[in-house]
Amino acid sequence: MSSSDSSNNLDWLHRGTSEIFPDRPDSDDRDENLSQRLAQSDRPLRVKLGIDPTGADIHLGHSIPFRKLRAFQDAGHTAVVIIGDFTAQIGDPTGKSEVRRQLTPEQVEANAQSYLDQLRPILDFDTPGRLEIRYNSEWLSKLDLAQIQELLATMTVGQMLAKEGFAERYGQEKPIFLHEFLYPLMQGYDSVAVAADVELGGTDQKFNIAVGRDLQRHFDKIPQFGLLLPILLGTDGAQKMSKSLGNYVGLQEDALSMYSKLEKTPDNLLHDYFELLTDVDLTQLPENPREAQKQLAIEIASQFHGREAALQAQQTAEQIVLQGNTAGGDIAEYSLSQVQFPAKLFYILGASGLCKSSGEGRRQIQGGAVRLEGDRLKDVNLTFDSPDDLAGKVLQVGKKKFIRLVS
Repeated sequence: MSSSDSSNNLDWLHRGTSEIFPDRPDSDDRDENLSQRLAQSDRPLRVKLGIDPTGADIHLGHSIPFRKLRAFQDAGHTAVVIIGDFTAQIGDPTGKSEVRRQLTPEQVEANAQSYLDQLRPILDFDTPGRLEIRYNSEWLSKLDLAQIQELLATMTVGQMLAKEGFAERYGQEKPIFLHEFLYPLMQGYDSVAVAADVELGGTDQKFNIAVGRDLQRHFDKIPQFGLLLPILLGTDGAQKMSKSLGNYVGLQEDALSMYSKLEKTPDNLLHDYFELLTDVDLTQLPENPREAQKQLAIEIASQFHGREAALQAQQTAEQIVLQGNTAGGDIAEYSLSQVQFPAKLFYILGASGLCKSSGEGRRQIQGGAVRLEGDRLKDVNLTFDSPDDLAGKVLQVGKKKFIRLVS
């Protein structure tokens, strides 16, 4: 999407958006109508998205607000990514039934770097003026007790207990620690510190984003708009995408794993996945659900691995299915419990029966015939330390020999 197209057509703004607030579409007031703010501003808007790096992995559900942030970048605005290195040491209590484990600064920094690496296929890191990466310790660590008292005085205990999660925990007599009340105020103060015009977040972030608006007013700033995006259902089609539920597609997954999961997307999720995770014209989707599944898998795998790798993943996935059908069932499995780890790749090739011997395994690796989840393995001495490195993955030799490794 070019900047000129984006400035004249706001379809990108509303695509996949759950709510914009405040929202008075008939108003000419640029403080009540985001479309008017976009049209009338004589400068790029500052569009804020905060992340608390409390883990190291991002899945497709996490990518949705970053895709919207990229749409703002492509429209000529400035993405302001807040790394919550200070707030991550508290942890966002939203939707949590108990207090979150506090992280060390070292853990937060490692997670933050992992997050940024995973976001490179999504955000524009290269165009000058399109991206700011800020760490909120820059301003939050400098607040003195008088300033913290001023922040606390902007909200009542009753208002805080109305926040999702707090009310539930209070009703269940589960402990709520005072430092947790600081979290939404600190996230809100981030908006003051970076002069945000718009803040993005999931639908579960409305309370925190609204606090940011209130604090901007308190500090005599122009209040930001909130733009909320839906929470993505996982590949099971029932519950929100979550690594703990196993219904996720991780941004760091290889092309074959990504393609294989997405080509099985339930029919009822196809439209939402296309809308939220791709730029495909929604009026041009295939009518046949199976063709739509394949197109979705190709589109998303291409975003993170390139078109060639996505097409190779599709070919490999089809070969696996063909072999399973020819054998009259699913692809054969090999239990890694039979292997003593650490184990060389060539040994596993021989032990699993994919090759007649470890020696043949070496030769197949040298010849470039061995793939793991579609990725070619070229290191003859490649060693795996644990069965966890291989469990659930497909090992392939040539075009017709496949086996799924299981724990």
